[in-house]
Amino acid sequence: MSASAAKVSKKELNSNHDGADETSEKEQQEAIEHIDEVQNEIDRLNEQASEEILKVEQKYNKLRQPFFQKRSELIAKIPNFWVTTFVNHPQVSALLGEEDEEALHYLSRVEVTEFEDIKSGYRIDFYFDENPYFENKLLSKEFHLNESGDPSSKSTEIKWKSGKDLTKRSSQTQNKAGRKRQHEEPESFFTWFTDHADAGADELGEVIKDDIWPNPLQYYLDDEGEDD
Repeated sequence: MSASAAKVSKKELNSNHDGADETSEKEQQEAIEHIDEVQNEIDRLNEQASEEILKVEQKYNKLRQPFFQKRSELIAKIPNFWVTTFVNHPQVSALLGEEDEEALHYLSRVEVTEFEDIKSGYRIDFYFDENPYFENKLLSKEFHLNESGDPSSKSTEIKWKSGKDLTKRSSQTQNKAGRKRQHEEPESFFTWFTDHADAGADELGEVIKDDIWPNPLQYYLDDEGEDD
């Protein structure tokens, strides 16, 4: 093959290669546009599924209410049910100081209510008998998601009786003989009602709503780790 012939062949090859690149880029761009269209359909179906799931959750939340009420009536017959349940739960127990436990002996009922639009939030209610710590018969904490999806919370102000504010004693060490957890007391459980710094990462609220409330009996009966 002559040198000139070789040159022509190389030019043709480069020209063909450039044409292939242009074709490839065009096909890729068309593929990207089609992927975007398909993804929009997937997103639409996901949104539709979320709406359908929400309707199902709302339906079954209403169906569960009479059973929650019946369960609460039965729990009321068992002394110290809720404080025992909380003490037996590993995550909640780690947040309880000695005097917190004493105060929770007066806790007679717990209720969790998800708002009609489940995605917008929920409320946890603690009902207390007359006790030496605070005046309130009901302590509540609510969690909300606003329209932009930002979380927030609000709660009942605790009306502490004179000298009984447990949130001001949380730094003290109270190691009494015979107590199964002998270490510096954690921050008081009751500071949870005043802590609104990061409502989106409120682990205690999530634990009560999603783990304890669906079946508190499993923790009431779980006494592993208790001293004999």
